Amino acid sequence: MTERVTIAIGEDGVADVRLNRADKMNALDPAMFDGIIDAIDRLNGESGLRVVVLSGEGKAFCAGLDMASFAGMAQQSEAGTASGSNHLEGRTHGDANRFQQVAWGWHTLPVPVIAAVHGVAFGGGFQIACGADIRITAPDTRHAIMEMKWGLVPDMAGIAIVRSLARDDVVRELTFTHREFDGNAALEFGFATHVSATPLEDAMAMAREIATKSPDAVRGAKRLLNMSRDFGAAEILLEESREQGAVIGKPNQIEAVMAGMQKRAGNFTDAAR
Repeated sequence: MTERVTIAIGEDGVADVRLNRADKMNALDPAMFDGIIDAIDRLNGESGLRVVVLSGEGKAFCAGLDMASFAGMAQQSEAGTASGSNHLEGRTHGDANRFQQVAWGWHTLPVPVIAAVHGVAFGGGFQIACGADIRITAPDTRHAIMEMKWGLVPDMAGIAIVRSLARDDVVRELTFTHREFDGNAALEFGFATHVSATPLEDAMAMAREIATKSPDAVRGAKRLLNMSRDFGAAEILLEESREQGAVIGKPNQIEAVMAGMQKRAGNFTDAAR
């Protein structure tokens, strides 16, 4: 694990994950890309993980691409073009390339991910936040789909992610103009779940609440919700039946019923990885 990202996992299975480059507003340089991907890989294999809270240290969530790294990336792209190849087309992480994985990886993580967003979420930082299942943002957070300012397209899985969050015309306008919008506008557009003056505290409280639920049911629900964007009703209905069959009558489901009837916290076993 690089120092660019820190992970602290509590006894309740809640992972406190923080982008850790505060002096640069957590801007994305090669080491930050590596740190985020390493963090996602570790969390994917973490036994007993229930929920992830993703935030940024210092004054910002993530200011997007570190412009000092941009020249090197552009040279790499030019070299690929000259050789008749496009290095971005290589799929290094399932459906995603390395740059897309830093946002897409949170979407595909098997447990819920809550992003606590403050300060700035520009460009790649905005796309990383949108990769979370739930976003709690401060009212004065500055958001922007910034890539057009630099003559680029959103290419860190942003389009694949935000298509289910906001209206198509809103996404287009914000992409074409790269204008900034605050937390209240993010809520109106659909990019924020809640607006809060204390996003990290609220995200941790929500995570701890989710962590008290049956981990089998939570993971199954995330799988269903993820596929709901890309499949038709017939496939989703069948998958619902499969997921329900995998949990109903099992120890964690029985424990959920007993805990509810007895008005106590559930005592669940770790979900299978």
